[in-house]
Amino acid sequence: MNNEPDLFAVSQPEQEPLAARLRPQTLDEVVGQGHLLGPGKPLRHAIESGSVHSFVLWGPPGVGKTTLARLVSIYSDALFLQLSAVFSGVKDIRAAIDQAKDARARQRKAVLFVDEVHRFNKSQQDAFLPYIEDGTICFIGATTENPSFEVNNALLSRLRVYRLQSIELLALTALLERASGFYPRLHVTESFLSGVASLADGDARQSLNLFELAVEMVAAQGERAVLDDSLLSRLAATSAQRFDKRGEAFYDFISALHKSIRGSDPDAALYWLARMLEGGCDPIYIARRAIRIASEDIGLADPRALQLALDATAVQERLGSPEGELALAQLVVYLACAAKSNAVYSAFTSATKLARESGSLDVPLHLRNAPTRLMEESGYGAGYRYAHDEAGAFAAGERYFPPEIPPVTLYHPTDRGLEQQIAEKLRRLRAFNAEAEKKGSQR
Repeated sequence: MNNEPDLFAVSQPEQEPLAARLRPQTLDEVVGQGHLLGPGKPLRHAIESGSVHSFVLWGPPGVGKTTLARLVSIYSDALFLQLSAVFSGVKDIRAAIDQAKDARARQRKAVLFVDEVHRFNKSQQDAFLPYIEDGTICFIGATTENPSFEVNNALLSRLRVYRLQSIELLALTALLERASGFYPRLHVTESFLSGVASLADGDARQSLNLFELAVEMVAAQGERAVLDDSLLSRLAATSAQRFDKRGEAFYDFISALHKSIRGSDPDAALYWLARMLEGGCDPIYIARRAIRIASEDIGLADPRALQLALDATAVQERLGSPEGELALAQLVVYLACAAKSNAVYSAFTSATKLARESGSLDVPLHLRNAPTRLMEESGYGAGYRYAHDEAGAFAAGERYFPPEIPPVTLYHPTDRGLEQQIAEKLRRLRAFNAEAEKKGSQR
């Protein structure tokens, strides 16, 4: 009779999740983060020596923030206290501080771990300040958001910031190999492990959850249970790529899309577009950004880009997803392949600066309209040269700036796309102006 437990059967409710059973108990068991925990690294030395300081762990989900906080308490033999800023309030903070004070009275350190610390408001974050300063707590915050924006300056100035990275594919695969040791009667292929690691998208917790789900899927197969590539498509339907529609990652993605288009790489631009759409980004937001790109990075080098951006936006608004997204893909490819120029963008920036610095100068009289006799008698419009009555519809030598502003060139067209022709025309017109001014000075 075989008394060996059925280790690949569905876990019982009272059993810990696989991710909890595999939570590291030593620094050597931590997966990834070698830039912080490698031999000789300051954070590793601080944890191992027990002389830890207050700090913030900044990184994506599932990379070990909670684990590191727990290890700090283990290595320091400290009381571990945990708060979640999602569920906790001032009452919970006070209760945690009271526990830390009791521990201190017994000559024991207290590690207070605050998950999602960026969700606390300013007053809640400020509540920790005196207890960090007097050593009542070793404060460890965890956040997926950039602390520069989400943690107030008073608290941030008292903390060091350590940035954690997504777990590398090889490290996740090695973690999953360890996980397979909990199921000795289950056959697991190497390609399945690497496939699950890829689906986990750098998230150790997600990789173990997917592995555990796969075990449940094949539990009914008994002795024939195998985890192989045939399960990957079913697991893929349960996972989602990391994309924060509100946080810093959102702006990282839109920046990558913008820079790929500016760099004339249609393939990378399509990739980032797909990543954003798959992550749930509002297609209209992408369309609005594309309109901006058409003006900022392409401009008059290809004026059709702006019209195509408006057309693609209209298609998305009328058809919605997924039909309208093909128009966005077409737009992104066109923008990436179009001739590039930021000449208009730069010229407008310079014009804005000049307008601010020059003050409230009056419009020259010859450029003003004279709809009434009084205005005409006051000199409004006097001496204005109607360009259409001039040779080539150009009034050579005419001035359109206020007289207080010396001649200045703000727009410098490039030699790319339509702007090449625009540049040539402006050179001709400026030559006419120079000739007219020369003749005027000789009179």
